[in-house]
Amino acid sequence: MVVLVVATTIDPASIGPATALLSMPGWTPGPSFQEDMTTFVNGEVRLIQHGKSIVVEDNLDARWEQAIGEIVNEVIFLSRHTAVTNRPALTVHPIGIPHLREGDVPPQGGKPGLAAPPSPRMGPWLLLLKKIAESHNLVPEFEVTLEATHHGPVTNVPTMFLEIGKFTLCSTEDYWGRQDAAQVMALLVWEGLGMGGGADVGNWNKKNNNKVLLGLGGGHYVPRHMDIVLKDVWVGHLISGYSLPMEEPDQSKGKAGASSIGGTWKESIKASYEATKTAFPGGEILAHLDQKSFKGWQKNAIIEFLGEQNIKIGKPKDFC
Repeated sequence: MVVLVVATTIDPASIGPATALLSMPGWTPGPSFQEDMTTFVNGEVRLIQHGKSIVVEDNLDARWEQAIGEIVNEVIFLSRHTAVTNRPALTVHPIGIPHLREGDVPPQGGKPGLAAPPSPRMGPWLLLLKKIAESHNLVPEFEVTLEATHHGPVTNVPTMFLEIGKFTLCSTEDYWGRQDAAQVMALLVWEGLGMGGGADVGNWNKKNNNKVLLGLGGGHYVPRHMDIVLKDVWVGHLISGYSLPMEEPDQSKGKAGASSIGGTWKESIKASYEATKTAFPGGEILAHLDQKSFKGWQKNAIIEFLGEQNIKIGKPKDFC
């Protein structure tokens, strides 16, 4: 089985880390995959470079397996991030748009209603990224953070995005092209996958602590979920408030139950839970709610629905 690392030549925050990774030992030209793609091989790692948007090449894992005959067990995308904070950022996040309905037009790839299996490496790699970034003096200039689940493309195996972010699209600071940030991301992949001969990082093993955090609520940078993950906790999907659309009930009709509250929030929770369960076989998936981000009726409805779905709720102390 192999790991796909995917980069696009049209994004400096993608091709920069890919180029830095390819400068490390052991790479050879890879097999012919598609005319518009170049591939490289290093042990069990396959690096793919293409010239399109990083979020539009769906099913690369299945296409690779069909064309090359190698089973893909995870996919890692290198990409840029447009930060909405006042600091540049190095980020890690799962992908999917589970809150969208069939027929909705995804703004950044993916398939409405689908959440890809989240990579079990995300939590351990966040800690490793922080360590490498600090050793290269990128902290505190860069924030090292998780992001909530968002955008495409479609994949069928555990997946994560690694991103280099800058302030806004109109910023004059070229953070996307920063070579020191590219080197840090390349080292994250190199060390995280054990490409230098050491042990890889974040390989799921249910014999250890088998509790997995499924984050519900909060903003895009999921700070309350991240506080727990930084204590070396497994993390699955992180579904922010904007991916839990809930239609406020008519209070004049009395207390509203989960079944009477419209919106795609229930579908979003179910899809993200099932995808997380797939990525962590044998794991105990615990929903962690950002309590302060919900109104009372929202929190009550979510708790009721989680009970109906037999999804356990975890408090911070339950993950340690």
